[in-house]
Amino acid sequence: MDRLRSLFPNGSFLSMFSKTEDEAEYEPLAAETSFIDDQPDNHDDGARPPFSWLEYGIFALLGVAMLWAWNMFLAAQPYLQARFQADPWIQDNFMSAILTVSTFTNLGAMIILSNIQYSASYPFRIKLALCINVAAFALLALSTRIFLDLAPALYLTFILLIVGSSAYAAGLIQNGAFAFAASFGRSDYMQAIMAGQGVAGVLPPLVQVISVLLAPPPDTSAHSAEVDNDKGTAAFLYFVTAVVISLIALVAFVPLVRRHDQLVENRLAEQMAASMNSIEEAERAARKVVSMTTLFKKLHWLAGAVFMCFVVAMFFPVLTSKVQSVIPSEEAPTLLKPYAFIPLAMFFWNLGDLGGRSGALILPLRERPGLLFIISIARILFLPLYALCNLNGQGAVINSDAFFLLLVQFPYGLTNGWLASNCMMASSDWVEEGEREAAGGFMSMCLVAGLAAGSMLSFTVAGV
Repeated sequence: MDRLRSLFPNGSFLSMFSKTEDEAEYEPLAAETSFIDDQPDNHDDGARPPFSWLEYGIFALLGVAMLWAWNMFLAAQPYLQARFQADPWIQDNFMSAILTVSTFTNLGAMIILSNIQYSASYPFRIKLALCINVAAFALLALSTRIFLDLAPALYLTFILLIVGSSAYAAGLIQNGAFAFAASFGRSDYMQAIMAGQGVAGVLPPLVQVISVLLAPPPDTSAHSAEVDNDKGTAAFLYFVTAVVISLIALVAFVPLVRRHDQLVENRLAEQMAASMNSIEEAERAARKVVSMTTLFKKLHWLAGAVFMCFVVAMFFPVLTSKVQSVIPSEEAPTLLKPYAFIPLAMFFWNLGDLGGRSGALILPLRERPGLLFIISIARILFLPLYALCNLNGQGAVINSDAFFLLLVQFPYGLTNGWLASNCMMASSDWVEEGEREAAGGFMSMCLVAGLAAGSMLSFTVAGV
């Protein structure tokens, strides 16, 4: 360790990525701190609540619920294509419409919610989001069993209304959960949410791969009522699963709110709790209202890093769907045929993402936000690697499926999960205690902004 320190005396090389001691008092590191083993020290660890695996698990479950509904919606694409087949234009463009409504509704909700701080009840936002998801996906499940003769235009209108509702719910739970986790003063709870999101990304493609291996899809070249019924049943199960996950998260969240209320009581008992009518009033009294400009000044490296992380991430679903196995479809085993190979590739990306989110606890880099930003820019280098793979079946420069799955998809996802988790975990270390909730909401807004910008930019590679 001393040998490593000697290479960078006084942190000379990496001090450009950290802030100096004579800036604001909230900052955790001085310019002379070591890159190797010093951690942010602006807060007293003794003031933090003890780590609890139960609380960690509940936050992880909130992360699963945050993305599970959306992933189940994406998994139902074959069913929606069947419902829109009477209108070719809608069939070709419904995913673009869904993506646009979702990302911009989500971003708009995040901007509004991030500017409502003093009166915010983050537990209420989380509960409301889960209730909206239960109602929305229950309606979607019913739509696979009733009103099957609805005109494509009317059904698209219904779908977009549901998408808008679920996107608003996503804004509520993203803003609420990250802010709520930050209020505990434990960065590992922030990582739990990120890990839960990773689980929500891994399981759907894994289920798709297993289902294809166990029961290969029938020939869909000719339309049949049996094929439509199979798709409708699958979509019904996807949507019902989203309802169940949201309900489980809603029930599990209750003891976490009680624990949070106990922490608020303990923190404010001597100072002001006695004069307050409720815990919520006491919590608001200790909460600082912080402008977005102030938060950006304190968190600009982290905000930029998480924004770029998800801008780059949004290219992966578009490019992944265009890559085929190097083995011709007619000769390939079931796992390497297009209908199985695409979810397999999605699984490897999401497996890497989950590994990266979990690995952020083992390999943290939260004390160097500027370096995290540099890494977020460098991840653009993953995109040209797809040109070396079998894009649209036109042949691969590197004739290997292992190269695509293990050296493109997996590390692309791994760096995404690791970088995003480090950014979100670090946010509470670079602000004052009363600003943690606002910082959590601000960082989640930057995350969603990255998703929105990335979704728009991803159309630039749609014609590749």
